[in-house]
Amino acid sequence: MSPFVLAIGMVLASLLVALFVVRGAIAYAHRRGMLDQPGQRRSHSIPTPRGGGVGMVIAVVLTAPWCLSLLPAAWTGGLPWVLAAATLMVAAIGWWDDHHALPVLPRLGIQLAACALFACALVIGEMSWLWLPLLILAGAWSINLHNFMDGIDGLLAQQVLFVALGLSGLAMAAGQFALAAGIACLAAAALGFWCYNRPRAAIFMGDVGSGTMGFLLFAFTAMLWRVNNQLLWPAAILSSSFVTDASLTLLSRFLKGRRWYTPHREHVYQWLVRSGMSHALGGACYLGWNLLIAAPLAWLSWFCPDLGWTICVVTYLIASAAWMLAKRYCLWCIQHRAKHVAT
Repeated sequence: MSPFVLAIGMVLASLLVALFVVRGAIAYAHRRGMLDQPGQRRSHSIPTPRGGGVGMVIAVVLTAPWCLSLLPAAWTGGLPWVLAAATLMVAAIGWWDDHHALPVLPRLGIQLAACALFACALVIGEMSWLWLPLLILAGAWSINLHNFMDGIDGLLAQQVLFVALGLSGLAMAAGQFALAAGIACLAAAALGFWCYNRPRAAIFMGDVGSGTMGFLLFAFTAMLWRVNNQLLWPAAILSSSFVTDASLTLLSRFLKGRRWYTPHREHVYQWLVRSGMSHALGGACYLGWNLLIAAPLAWLSWFCPDLGWTICVVTYLIASAAWMLAKRYCLWCIQHRAKHVAT
């Protein structure tokens, strides 16, 4: 079997497994009563099953490690299987949390352990061990960042699909066929889940999915960075919308003395829905940023590697300005609507 045929087969298998398992997860969630209820700090209006992200996890674990191990430019030293093990660790603690709410510390402890396991396998024999603490912290932040951003129908699945396709393209451009195919399996799994999660969602991702997707995007970005450190800049640009929204929202709540670790509705995507937008239109705003701003600037950063970090910084400055303008616009819409109702 040619490598190309094997890669296509693995990507299609990931899509089909995700479609099949997510469908089963809907029935399982109804049977176990795993339903997210509407509330003041939530953006949905009807009880909705959660835990559908397990379909993506299973799809990626069953396909991506084989791509990384068997295709040209394969990854040796057991890294693909360490990646699978760390992925299952993050997914397992998320799956448990979806069934029974866990305290922060045990959940964070498992996440840090999974990131440490992967980071050790990544740096051994190839990189300085001084990078290890930074990799662990970056992985834990990515896990929780994507968990924070999973709040409206289809948004996180759409983001994973976009970023994974971009990372896969970067890997292919770098001559890393195995890595490109492995990341494409993640994109296919996200597409399979999106079919059930698009507005109006039939199931939510749950912690089993959102945290694991954050870990996988971090892991694949770190693998690209090990291949060529200049690939970090276009990869970071691809994630700019989520990183900016989550980071600035957290910083804003912290500076205002609020309990930043509790549920809230202060991310831009939540403000968009509060201002009257539908989930589909709110997701379209992020997609517009990704296609019109992030994708072209990521390409430019790849095409001009000597300017990569500069373009990345400029991207995040633009994203920060857009974040502030979007929140002000949403606040104006809410106030204007309130005055209109009052009159």
